[in-house]
Amino acid sequence: MSESTTVSDQSTIQESFAKRISALEMEIKNTAEELESTKIEREEIRAKLFESLITNKKYLREVERLKKENTLLRRMPLFMATVMEVAEDYVLLRQHGNNQEFITAAPPELMSKLEPNTRVAINNSLTIVRILDRSVDVRAKTMELIEAPDISYDQVGGLEEQIKEIRETVELPLTSPEIFAEIGIEPPRGVLLYGLPGTGKTMLAKAVAHESKATFIHMSGSELVHKFIGEGAQLVRDIFQMAREKAPSILFIDEIDAVGSIRTHDGTTGSAEVNRTMMQLLAEMDGFRTRGDIKIIAATNRIDILDPALLRPGRFDRIIEIPMPTLEGRHKILEIHARKMKKAEGIDLMEIAKQTEDASGADLKAIVVEAGMNAIRTGAHEVTLQDFDKAIKKVLGDEDESSEEALRMFT
Repeated sequence: MSESTTVSDQSTIQESFAKRISALEMEIKNTAEELESTKIEREEIRAKLFESLITNKKYLREVERLKKENTLLRRMPLFMATVMEVAEDYVLLRQHGNNQEFITAAPPELMSKLEPNTRVAINNSLTIVRILDRSVDVRAKTMELIEAPDISYDQVGGLEEQIKEIRETVELPLTSPEIFAEIGIEPPRGVLLYGLPGTGKTMLAKAVAHESKATFIHMSGSELVHKFIGEGAQLVRDIFQMAREKAPSILFIDEIDAVGSIRTHDGTTGSAEVNRTMMQLLAEMDGFRTRGDIKIIAATNRIDILDPALLRPGRFDRIIEIPMPTLEGRHKILEIHARKMKKAEGIDLMEIAKQTEDASGADLKAIVVEAGMNAIRTGAHEVTLQDFDKAIKKVLGDEDESSEEALRMFT
């Protein structure tokens, strides 16, 4: 074999290997592309599988809900009844709607919790299934004061003796009942505050709400007057029932003269309904039913028109007059409301108190606020004596200035 033939064979072999290598590289490239495409398809399939699992879980929840709904629709309804009497092995019930009375049984775990006037649910076989919550008017629940006012006794000026009496009547029986038990007397149960408007009756009640640890329920006498027969009396029952359940509690009735005036009848259903509401209030305050650990505070500026049955001891054991503030009282009230005020030098609050002889506590607060407004109108950074003089004239009705000066701060 010649040398040229050998070289030709080697060249052929190299070309063959090169083609083979090129083919293999192309195959590897195609395989890599197929692998990448397969990975992408796998990720898409995994995403679809995840979505399918979420959808399946949602459908399973929906199926479960429909099963429960179907079970509730197929279940026999329950009826409501009230417990009339509880014995060792039976319960006397009165069914609502038809007022039929019957004797039935209750499971042992419910038997110990049953008592007269308890509302229960019964099935078709007249067996007690569960105990229902006591019905309370939503309007009564909204009267409970969840967050106490930020007014303390220190912010009530000129009423030291009245504060002492109301604390003895309301707070002491709740915080230290053993003192009354040791002496052998029943603690006072109610206090009536009366006086001219603006003397601090409602502020005293707010201070009691702030200082006491008891549940505080606030309502106005006008809230008990309703259009339909029996609605006001029912609201009174619900309020006192809520107070019993949340005892110890303090019930504050503002403007009690709206519902507690002397009973008259002018032939209208309105006056008859007000009388019914007041009689229910009288029964709850001091009737056959025990009031419980509930203290009552009421306020009015028309004690002369209140019914005598409302004023007798047992309902209101203390009747406290809230008078117009004295000179010292006016001075203290001014100090309380002007405590954070930036005052100019030379302002003597005692002299201002001497100039406001007929002012109530509300008037004095208004004078302090108006003095501050006068300083704001003039762009001053502190309140001067002239600002107080203008405020006194305006609040007490002696101002002759034009309305243009009052609106100067807006021009």
